[in-house]
Amino acid sequence: MPLPLDARLNEQIIMVPAGDGMHEALETTVFRPGGPGPFPLLLMNHGKQAGPARQQQRERFIYMATEFVRRGYAVMLPMRTGFAQSTGTYRDFGCDMLANARGQARDVLDALAYARRQSWVDLERIVVAGQSYGGMAALALATRTLPGVRGVFNFAGGLRVDMPGCDWPSALAKAFATFGAYSRIPSLWLYGANDSYFAPALVQRLFHSFAGSGGRGELFAYGPFKRDAHLTLGSRDGVAVWLPPAERFLQKIGMPVRQVYAVADAPSPPDTHFALQGDIAAVPYLAEQGRAAYRTFLGKTTPRAFAVSASGAWGWAEEGESPDFRALASCQRRSSTPCQLYSVDESVVWPGGARVPSASAAGGAD
Repeated sequence: MPLPLDARLNEQIIMVPAGDGMHEALETTVFRPGGPGPFPLLLMNHGKQAGPARQQQRERFIYMATEFVRRGYAVMLPMRTGFAQSTGTYRDFGCDMLANARGQARDVLDALAYARRQSWVDLERIVVAGQSYGGMAALALATRTLPGVRGVFNFAGGLRVDMPGCDWPSALAKAFATFGAYSRIPSLWLYGANDSYFAPALVQRLFHSFAGSGGRGELFAYGPFKRDAHLTLGSRDGVAVWLPPAERFLQKIGMPVRQVYAVADAPSPPDTHFALQGDIAAVPYLAEQGRAAYRTFLGKTTPRAFAVSASGAWGWAEEGESPDFRALASCQRRSSTPCQLYSVDESVVWPGGARVPSASAAGGAD
């Protein structure tokens, strides 16, 4: 079930023309302040999850988008060719990291060209960013002459290719050296110590390859973040990590950093004090399997949510965007009756009612 569009950020989905002859279309999420603009632009690029690109859902980076809209930016997030609802076929060049990055950068260049034709975009104040594979694509894009683009954010950028005969760390270092040799735009690199893809020693190698070839970059290496620093940007709690260095970089390149638009935080249901959160027996409707799932849920990191139904179904979600919505959707896929939230973060939000377990035990996690 797709996440609902966020009215706080004027979220919309558009199809951006791309590719040879503009015959492809990129599913693109746009966030922006109210009014006609023109607004400074953040063009954000996604990574690649495990599995086929077509099965990857639309990326939003909602926490990042919220902070930039608050500062008066429009934000564009294109899904590249072959991902999600974008048309075309995913480009895969195996262990050739330079070809991989350039192939992804083609779509980013087309998205940037589209943005520059929009009246709501300030053509002189643009930043390009990317996470993981998208970070590498952003660095590849920065080897071109890009009018109006003042800086690049590289959030845990790179690509890991586990295939026989592929020395992917060396292939990455070689590609990053090429980026540095032709880079024309200053960049900020942000990597955490417990990144499951790129360990600190590899990050240093990549940065030195880039900077040693003449690249204009600044590395912000921070400590461990939760279970995996590779996911910092997609976490609500990651904002406190990446935003301060990002604001310093934006100031250096002459981009806005002051909050000028009020965007309320997403509402959270109130604590009803129905029961202590750790009281597993108090959760209504659940049979033994569901109570075991709730016990597992209590060990998950925030943000998190757990939902239940009178049918005995349950569902939970942690981290990422809208865990409350995702928990409800996970529960509802297995239930013929409506699901309700039982717990969100550290609170019990159940309004009251039955505590009698059902014989059913359907449920899942998202």
